[in-house]
Amino acid sequence: MNSYWKSEWKKLTIVAVVFLGCFYLPVGWTRFDAAVLESLHLVKWYAREHVLLCLIPAFFIAGAIAVFVSQASVMKYLGAKANKFLAYGVASVSGTILAVCSCTVLPLFAGIYKMGAGLGPACAFLYSGPAINVLAIAMTARILGLELGIARAIGAIIFSVVIGVLMHLIFHKEETAKANTQMAMPDTEVARPLWQNALYFASMVGILVFANWGKSDASGGIWNLIHNWKWPIASLFALLLGIMLIRWFGVKWWKVALTAIPVAILALLFPDMPLLAFAAGTIGLSAFTSTDKGEAGEWFSASWTFAKQILPLLLFGVLIAGLLLGRVGAEGLIPSEWVASAVGGNSLRANFFASFAGAFMYFATLTEVPILQGLIDNGMGKGPALALLLAGPALSLPNMLVIRSVMGTKKTLVFVSLVIIMATFSGMLFGTFWA
Repeated sequence: MNSYWKSEWKKLTIVAVVFLGCFYLPVGWTRFDAAVLESLHLVKWYAREHVLLCLIPAFFIAGAIAVFVSQASVMKYLGAKANKFLAYGVASVSGTILAVCSCTVLPLFAGIYKMGAGLGPACAFLYSGPAINVLAIAMTARILGLELGIARAIGAIIFSVVIGVLMHLIFHKEETAKANTQMAMPDTEVARPLWQNALYFASMVGILVFANWGKSDASGGIWNLIHNWKWPIASLFALLLGIMLIRWFGVKWWKVALTAIPVAILALLFPDMPLLAFAAGTIGLSAFTSTDKGEAGEWFSASWTFAKQILPLLLFGVLIAGLLLGRVGAEGLIPSEWVASAVGGNSLRANFFASFAGAFMYFATLTEVPILQGLIDNGMGKGPALALLLAGPALSLPNMLVIRSVMGTKKTLVFVSLVIIMATFSGMLFGTFWA
């Protein structure tokens, strides 16, 4: 009987809290109304710019990891008993290839972690994926100064390795138990040679990378040349993917053709709206894989599992981040002058605030540079600027919510704390030498 009333009192408390929140909802307060509008704008922008081009390809890659990469292969290169130099070396430079944001890396991280990757290499990959972005580092050096660009590049690579090693050491007992379990597992049979799987993954990574290839502010250059041709290049990778699905994965050729024909027609009719063709290709791929009885069906099922787990948390996190901090050039509930006034100088408080605030803000790829430029113009010190650069792109509130669902609350708190603490002291050190 006591447990019954205890349960009922909990329900009553929740109802009372929700009621009071609705009763005192500050509707009509200008800042609150503007913050709600900003949160909706941010979610709309995120849905348009990131879900289709970034997350959906990442979900398919994560699903492919779960289905087509043997657990033995993951454990060999990234497992708890893998060669540490190789594991951390691969994980720490992955960002130079992927160039993804803190949210797009999540399905890939979840995929390798659930397949048996060690906690240390998985966390190194989780940090380096969004942090080591070649164009972002180049833009940082050109716009914010060469020393800040170099410090960001070196700091991000070192951070990924150090954070991964510390996560491994902190949770050493769990990792040892995981390694012992992995050693007792039999090797799984592979359906096709490694080079075929490598080309299959390369085609999907190519689509992800080139569909999201950004334009540099500088005129000309190889980066902008690739940007001008990014959709033909992405289409070539999609064509290769279709051929491989037919030849190696047993997908009927007419199913791939039924997907390719409307994509080609839309690309020709609406050359200025490439998202239409991309969306048609995504729908077609989902349709014929979801109805397949073989490996392709398992691929879609695994990808859909990751999407169900990750996407709702990301959208909710983006909504809250927009409510609190707004978008670039606009404000949420927290006034921007508070942030600018708190990150001046090179004190411990300024560096900690910069790394802490950066960790909870959402930065799309490259947006951290103009944001920092505005903060520096308003008095932000160079130390806090580096602290924000090292903590911000790799973390965000949406990112944290998903990480918690993958590896638990305790490991997430430790990971986030390590990023914030290391960014804080790196900023102080940098600010001391470049005052």
